[in-house]
Amino acid sequence: MDHGGHGGHDGHDMPTMARCKMNMLWNTDIIDTCIVFKSWHIRTSTGFLLSCLAIVALGVLYEYLRGVQRDLDKRIALSLAAGKAKGRERSRTRDGDSGQSEGNVATLVDVEEVDSEEAGLLTGRRALKSSLTGTPVPPVSRALRAAVYGATVFLSFFLMLVFMTYNAYLIFATVLGAALGHYIFGATINVDAILSESSGGKGMACH
Repeated sequence: MDHGGHGGHDGHDMPTMARCKMNMLWNTDIIDTCIVFKSWHIRTSTGFLLSCLAIVALGVLYEYLRGVQRDLDKRIALSLAAGKAKGRERSRTRDGDSGQSEGNVATLVDVEEVDSEEAGLLTGRRALKSSLTGTPVPPVSRALRAAVYGATVFLSFFLMLVFMTYNAYLIFATVLGAALGHYIFGATINVDAILSESSGGKGMACH
């Protein structure tokens, strides 16, 4: 008997499963777009819109974490500075008024410091030493800084992967979230730091 007419189950093709679209060029696809994970598969226009809103929220969260990191560093620095000031006051109270010999020693120390500063200007050794030696951060504060920094880096690279979908809508959502977060959490600026060019103006593109 001839069963040729029954190929493919009575001539009906099996429905194919929807697959993620992989684009390496600028595109405006909506349906079957996957965002970073295979499970984040866009199948409807509503789902795509909600995904764009989620990307905007992640951009805002990134800027929030950057602000948290800056505020945390400031608080730790102020705490360490206060501890140093207390230590100096205690040493001054304990030592009291110094004698003539101690004054001579202090003078010699001051001269040595001036000489080392002048040598540092010529050789750069003092600047290198000061950059390598800093105020030790307590383990708890260091762990907290590391956790916030790690979360910031993870979110930054995640948004970079969203950008690499080359999807115009997702790219716009990423930029919009970053701009909106910067507007919300960038209400103030450190004028002195900006004028002295010492502000760490890191954006989403660098860490």
